[in-house]
Amino acid sequence: MKRMLTLFFLGLLIGTPQVSASEKMKALIVDGQNNHRVWPKTTQMMKQYLQQTGLFTVDIATTAAKGTDANFKPKFSDYSVVISNYNGAPWPKETQDNLVAYMKGGGGLVVVHAADNAFSKWPEYNRMIGLGGWGGRTEKNGPYVYYTDNGEKKQDTAKGRGGSHGARHEFLIRVRDTKHPITQGLPVAWMHGQDELYDRLRGPATNLHILATALSSKTKGGTGRHEPMLMVIEYGKGRVFHTTLGHDDTSQRCSGFIATFQRGAEWVATGKVTQSVPDDFPNADQVRLRAIED
Repeated sequence: MKRMLTLFFLGLLIGTPQVSASEKMKALIVDGQNNHRVWPKTTQMMKQYLQQTGLFTVDIATTAAKGTDANFKPKFSDYSVVISNYNGAPWPKETQDNLVAYMKGGGGLVVVHAADNAFSKWPEYNRMIGLGGWGGRTEKNGPYVYYTDNGEKKQDTAKGRGGSHGARHEFLIRVRDTKHPITQGLPVAWMHGQDELYDRLRGPATNLHILATALSSKTKGGTGRHEPMLMVIEYGKGRVFHTTLGHDDTSQRCSGFIATFQRGAEWVATGKVTQSVPDDFPNADQVRLRAIED
């Protein structure tokens, strides 16, 4: 598949909105613990991606390396969007309550890949993310949600664990809602770079809307179902964009991951997307990767 990979430079981007420094929105990335050891690098990559839109300034709040960090108390209300690159010990109760209040009051949250593994015993977080995996999640957390081959959305209450994936590989993303601001104008099908294709996610699925899926192929150790890849969730007055993509620095180089992440962040912050679809967005035949700034 290497011959299918085309390297695109960030200078190819067009249509970046022009916003003065005083008008830029504030974004906060939270990290510090994650079973994906590359998290310090992916945090920096996502920071750059947000800055490259011209719409955001970006801060980072990092917990202690192990255990519940009693001093981790970011002021979420200062930000238009919070991005979670976190999967670790529970946050202090005060911090949990502050995130709930922020979201119910109209905040914006972006959940990236392993962040949907976090906080399985925190009911409000499970409602925010819609679907999650691992962390002891079972049928008690809610149904499996997926699409059939004929495009029918299913909710399966069968007993079983929540969260699995097969071998990392490139796979085809299929957009299920072409009219949502995040996916509007994107190809209906596009190739994503080598990544973990999450499957068997389950959860409350309340106010959950699936934007895109991917076939979890049995030949790669998957379910044979079309699994949710991009989702939005209404939580109180707040908006959530949940992407299961972005396992590591390779998958986060995919221009499809980058564009949907950028667009998702703008949407949760404002309810709209002003960014143009980049020229290097993947198509159904070709993965497209970008260079990484050091």
